[in-house]
Amino acid sequence: MNIVFFLEILGCLGIFLYGMKVLSEAVQKLAGQRMRYVMATMTQNRVSGLMTGLGITALLQSSSATTVIVVSFVNAGLLTLIEAIGVIMGANLGTTVTAWIIAAVGKFSVAKIAVPLVGVGLPMFFVGKGRLKNIGEATIGFGLLFFGLGLLKETVPDVRGMLASDDEAIRAQAEHYLQMVKNLAGHGYLSYLIFLVLGIGLTLVVQSSSAAMAITVTLAINGWIGFEESAFVVLGENIGTTVTAWLAALGANVHAKRAARAHFMFNVMGVVWMLLAFPLFAQAVLWLGAQLPESFRTAKQTTDIGFSLALYHTLFNLTNILLLIWFVPFIARVVTKWVKDPSEEEAEERHKLTYISQSLVATGELNLPEAEKATIELAELTKDMFEGFVNVFKHPEEDLSAEVARLRGLEDQADEMTEEITEYLVRATADDIGQRNAIQVAQMLRIVAELESISDTTYRLIKFVRRKYRKEHEFVKTATEGIRDCANHVSTFIDMYNEKMFQPVSDTEIGKALDLEDEIDRIRKQVNRKAMKRMAEADADIEGEILILEINNHCEKIGNYALNIMQSLYLIANEEEAPEQLAAEVEKIKSGLHHQKD
Repeated sequence: MNIVFFLEILGCLGIFLYGMKVLSEAVQKLAGQRMRYVMATMTQNRVSGLMTGLGITALLQSSSATTVIVVSFVNAGLLTLIEAIGVIMGANLGTTVTAWIIAAVGKFSVAKIAVPLVGVGLPMFFVGKGRLKNIGEATIGFGLLFFGLGLLKETVPDVRGMLASDDEAIRAQAEHYLQMVKNLAGHGYLSYLIFLVLGIGLTLVVQSSSAAMAITVTLAINGWIGFEESAFVVLGENIGTTVTAWLAALGANVHAKRAARAHFMFNVMGVVWMLLAFPLFAQAVLWLGAQLPESFRTAKQTTDIGFSLALYHTLFNLTNILLLIWFVPFIARVVTKWVKDPSEEEAEERHKLTYISQSLVATGELNLPEAEKATIELAELTKDMFEGFVNVFKHPEEDLSAEVARLRGLEDQADEMTEEITEYLVRATADDIGQRNAIQVAQMLRIVAELESISDTTYRLIKFVRRKYRKEHEFVKTATEGIRDCANHVSTFIDMYNEKMFQPVSDTEIGKALDLEDEIDRIRKQVNRKAMKRMAEADADIEGEILILEINNHCEKIGNYALNIMQSLYLIANEEEAPEQLAAEVEKIKSGLHHQKD
């Protein structure tokens, strides 16, 4: 076993992992929006959550990608902890599909299916657009996945062939490695723990339970390890894969951390009962394997041990779910106590964003729900600020210095949130997120910019009102009523975009928004016209009238910003903007951020 052999194994794993990455990312582009909808709406009970996790993992061929989706959704508040645990259970069962694929590779010529799959997908990928291009990419990924597995099986030598070799050195090498395995396997439960730890370590090294499974099944098929040893390596891989979710939750909110801990706890509890029940469970697996058709038969046949492991992995995860699904509330309570909720700190840091990612599969799209949540918080903050302005304007007789200070703090917070959300969205565009999501990101960048403009303009309004009261300017009744009327219409507009934020906007609703903006503009012109007329009078309070113009014009500006937000929400729902808009918008934002830092 020299360096060349090691590099060959590494190359086979590389092709397999790259195929898995291409397949997973293509499926996300094809079904990303539907996947997010399913995850958010079809997880209300444990059974539907379980089936959702199973289906998504079977599609993505990566339980790591599914658990990262779960963590990002919990972090964004779209899934509760109990719903997340159900999805994670389903993801564990979904990953067994990979084991069956790996086992099946030994039963037919991989080249007969892998190379044609790449051949079918290539023209669609290079010539096709949109959905067809993504289908081509998924087909290529599936072909590469099979091709990598086939190469891995051929690269790892068959120990039986080595033992039968005429070359004494080869026979001695095979006997040496088999003796090492035998020495490790001869200590009862201690041996189980040794192979369990090896499985954990293998998964941590390759950072993929699917790749670790591929190595384990290939070694078993070629006779290097027996059924019992490989079964406990597989159990270790079940624990090792929870590290992905754990890492994804680093820096995330307390709920996402609890979801990651629940994944770990669920898998560890399964391993604990399996350690106690393994002898009986193994016999049951081998008996069931003997009932399968001849082509799948596994009963003590070393050549078909891959199917034994796939069956074992499936039955273990299925049994673990049946045993523990009733204890989901208990698991939730344990991890809630495990990960304390620093409520005061969380309230102070509520606007902090955590970009959820993992190394093997691009997850830009998976982060959009949290960006949406943060944008909704920013929109609610602008509403709070404008209501504060109205309150200050309507109550000149009260001491509202504390309220003004609070609003100043909100304006600073809005600036921080804007910068964070913008940088976050720009980071998401580093991944190929598909045309629909590209349109959404471009419009989200526009919405965030408009919300910042609303917060800045609102704070300027507050300063104008403070100047009015400080210098004791008296507005005429018609001017005060006009400003209040304009502010009431703006409040209605702000309520409108808060209610429709990331919800479908119809033609009728965008028509109402246009009418509302026209009415605000009409009021502005009417109030300004009267103010200009009063300024021409000999005893006019010029500074006071200028304040009326400033307040009125700034209210109307907020109406314009609100209309822009409604238009962006309409474009997101109707996909009526070219994706090229994204590149221009991102470059513009990047330039702005760079200028701010300089």
